[in-house]
Amino acid sequence: MHHELKALALTCTLKPSPAPSSSDLIASQVLGELRGHGVGGDSIRVVDFDVRPGVETDMGDGDQWPAIRARVLEADILLLSTPTWLGHPSSIAQRVLERLDAELSETDDEGRPSMYGKVAAVAVVGNEDGAHKIVADCFQALDDIGFTVPAQGCTYWNSEAMKPKDYNDLDEIPEAVAATNKALAANAAHLARVLKHDPYPPRK
Repeated sequence: MHHELKALALTCTLKPSPAPSSSDLIASQVLGELRGHGVGGDSIRVVDFDVRPGVETDMGDGDQWPAIRARVLEADILLLSTPTWLGHPSSIAQRVLERLDAELSETDDEGRPSMYGKVAAVAVVGNEDGAHKIVADCFQALDDIGFTVPAQGCTYWNSEAMKPKDYNDLDEIPEAVAATNKALAANAAHLARVLKHDPYPPRK
């Protein structure tokens, strides 16, 4: 199938490859749904790279963020997938958002911030509560950076409170999660196409 759009999932698990990751699993499920809408894509497990702290596009000294950033710039849709730790997104997810903050001062030839025209979605998994707050925090940050959020642009799974269980260990995708993944993919692909063919107005 020809893929006219590209998606990139930044998986923000704390577990280096090849350890099984629930965040990686839900990201792959969303990418699978996106493929059904003509969107190609793959994922990057950010913890496998030496991403330095900072708010510049390149922190130097072996910083590997620039290679990831190049992939983000190529993508039409960014999926940020994070586990829940202590009710918050992972430290890796926070670092990704901090590094993306540098894009506020990067503009195209018409003065638009570099992430204008790109769609952002969020996936959250956890064996504790916190998904709604994590999505809210991530969406606000991504919107500030210049991404556009689609209707129902998030998916999540939380284990039952006080009964820890990993998404990775489920026998099948829960029906509600599968339906949410489908809606996220359909809306993100639609919005990405709209923005690709009718960009935001120039800022100059």
